[in-house]
Amino acid sequence: MDTRFLDGKSARPLPATVEVEGKTVRILADGQTHVWPVKGLEIVVEGDQARLSHRSNRDARLVMPEADWIVIGGDHLADVARRRRRVETGLVIGLTAFAAATVGFVFFGVPLASGPLARATPPSFEIGMGRNFDAQLGAAFQRCEGREGQKVLHDLGKRIAAGADTPFDIRVRAVHAPMLNAFALPGGPILVTDDLIRDAKSPDELSAVIAHEVSHVEKRHVMQAVWRSLGIGLLLDAVVGGGSGAGQQAVLLAGQATDLRYGRDAESEADARGQQLLRKQGLSSTGMASFFARLGKGEDQGDMATVSEFTATHPNAARRARAARAAEHPGAVALTPAEWTAVKATCGENEEKLIPVIRRRFGV
Repeated sequence: MDTRFLDGKSARPLPATVEVEGKTVRILADGQTHVWPVKGLEIVVEGDQARLSHRSNRDARLVMPEADWIVIGGDHLADVARRRRRVETGLVIGLTAFAAATVGFVFFGVPLASGPLARATPPSFEIGMGRNFDAQLGAAFQRCEGREGQKVLHDLGKRIAAGADTPFDIRVRAVHAPMLNAFALPGGPILVTDDLIRDAKSPDELSAVIAHEVSHVEKRHVMQAVWRSLGIGLLLDAVVGGGSGAGQQAVLLAGQATDLRYGRDAESEADARGQQLLRKQGLSSTGMASFFARLGKGEDQGDMATVSEFTATHPNAARRARAARAAEHPGAVALTPAEWTAVKATCGENEEKLIPVIRRRFGV
């Protein structure tokens, strides 16, 4: 019989013999006898080993094969081990149920609550969060150097946002980024990538994209995405420990440019509202359909180099192109030829050389 006793004073296990007499357990080890009352006995079964201890001396423990303990202890003490197992099984089941409930809350409850939470978020809080996001993204996505084009984009954003019901200051700027995309940050900043500017075929397409992003800000869709990210961050903190900062990192990463995903309803709402904002300013909304249609063709042809970054955050381009076409209205062109040329040169390598040419050509 492989029975070992640790007296709690030294780490050396001692060979031991065990007897059960009435309501006591007698342990003989190294010439000394230790008596444990059955009441207060604690038994933990791990694999095929039983580990016994007593409330009177929790540092001391007796380790032996479970089968030997059942023979020595009899049915009564075997029941103690079985009850312990039932408690442990119940604990595992309870923890599993808790984990399932937590995951359900994060992936179903938080998305359902994200809309009300976003609308209840104080604008000042969202503005502060937007500054933090913008500072982090600014280190990765450098501002394009063309000052003339940046001013045109900024003014266009202000013009479109004039018809929006939002407390936020809309600030549009062009950035260098390895993706064809545009994205709004909490509190009003809107970033348009150099690839998207180069891909846009007309001022109407670019203004439609900006109007779409202004609508996301107005409808608090950005904060909804942040709240969903916060739910994932809370789950990570619960798994790896609240002091690890994993939750905060998830919030920051998930709130950044390439990870702010909106649902289909939010995208449809932003498309429709974007067209309304353009019409309020007397601008053409026809560019939205043409822009999405071109991306949709890329999806159909598997041209992921063209559409992958945009459709990662703005899905179903072909379907949205059809909806935009049905609702489009003609209007004034968003930019003059000189302004459009300045925007197209904003992120190019030779924009500073092109600006004087633009001014001479168009008399500006």
